[in-house]
Amino acid sequence: MAEDLNITTSTDKAEQYQSLIPQVEALLMGEPDLVANMANVCAALKEQFKWLWVGFYLVKEDELVLGPFQGPVACTRIGLGKGVCGASWQQEKTLIVPDVEAFPGHIACASASRSEIVVPVFSNGKVVAVLDVDSDELDQFDETDAQYLQQVVELVNFK
Repeated sequence: MAEDLNITTSTDKAEQYQSLIPQVEALLMGEPDLVANMANVCAALKEQFKWLWVGFYLVKEDELVLGPFQGPVACTRIGLGKGVCGASWQQEKTLIVPDVEAFPGHIACASASRSEIVVPVFSNGKVVAVLDVDSDELDQFDETDAQYLQQVVELVNFK
């Protein structure tokens, strides 16, 4: 299914997510392929919000391995507890980092990254992936992003 997104120009972040989520649902409907669905989620988020980087890292044994993403080249593997992604995986919670330079152990995959949010993805009560979003602006992410990005990752069937 090829489809253009209806990009919302509202300055209200919640309204942007509320417009985007049904479109993401439509993109994913009936598509069983996990990689295709992760790729479309990344593209939809990047297109709507114009963030620097949006992508998934998948848990494979004892590390996170780069999955589908949109943006500059990225770190390929991240250990448990390493950087924001590894910390989110280890702590099993969403992490919002207003200034990545202030985060202990931050991994600088993209030098332009200034703030970050990482949302863990659960399947059967276990973290199986994380959604990583980077911005080239400080303090880009908040609880609104955390709430709606969690809804977005729940649309992707990680079973």
